[in-house]
Amino acid sequence: MTPSQIPDVIVQARPLTSEGSAILIGFPGSGLVGSIALAYMVDKLGFESIGTMTSKYFPPMAMMSEGVIAVPVRIYEKDKFVAILADIPIHPQICYEVSNAILDWVAPFKVSEVVTLAGIITNEPEKRVFSVATEKALLDRLGDSAIRLPIGSISGIASSILTECKIRGIPGIGLLGETINAPDPRAAAKTVEVLNMLYDLQIETSGLIEQAEEIEAQMHRLAEDVQTAEEQPVRKEPQLPMYG
Repeated sequence: MTPSQIPDVIVQARPLTSEGSAILIGFPGSGLVGSIALAYMVDKLGFESIGTMTSKYFPPMAMMSEGVIAVPVRIYEKDKFVAILADIPIHPQICYEVSNAILDWVAPFKVSEVVTLAGIITNEPEKRVFSVATEKALLDRLGDSAIRLPIGSISGIASSILTECKIRGIPGIGLLGETINAPDPRAAAKTVEVLNMLYDLQIETSGLIEQAEEIEAQMHRLAEDVQTAEEQPVRKEPQLPMYG
């Protein structure tokens, strides 16, 4: 196979164990909401690793834990759920290719729906969860657990996946946790709570709240350090005479 024949995106995974699964997708974005929420869910429910996704257009980086390399985009399964979890952001120029690769791979398994998890930056201090979907009936299922976005647009890989779902007639839901542009486990916890309601998962989110409190404490200490540094008088070294 010549370089020009290599697919833009390669999914290497074993077949799903059953049809009708829900596909949950979390890629890094605003507040890392989607990736934090889905990683927490995968860990808490004990998902099994079943494959990976790679691309010649992905950034050249890999995460590791205790020296062991992890492929940046991984696929997991448990019961009727499939989780596609990423450590790397997807460049806008390849969102179309990634979206199509995901939906081409799941197509033979007649999935029930696709749910994308992401963040949305607002100027409000709350941690609400907003929702969009490919059809009104899906929003009705969410009830009051998420706020429908009345008008506007979303961007990034989540929008590409939902657009492709709409074109292909696959039910698609987007959950957008209200966040700031910094790692936000508290917003991720709120998003997990919506998943709890949607699928009756009963995932306990105290671990995410503890992470949020730790990050907030670190940011508070950093702010204090910055303020202390700003209050210190600037010492100028006396200039020495020049000889020569």
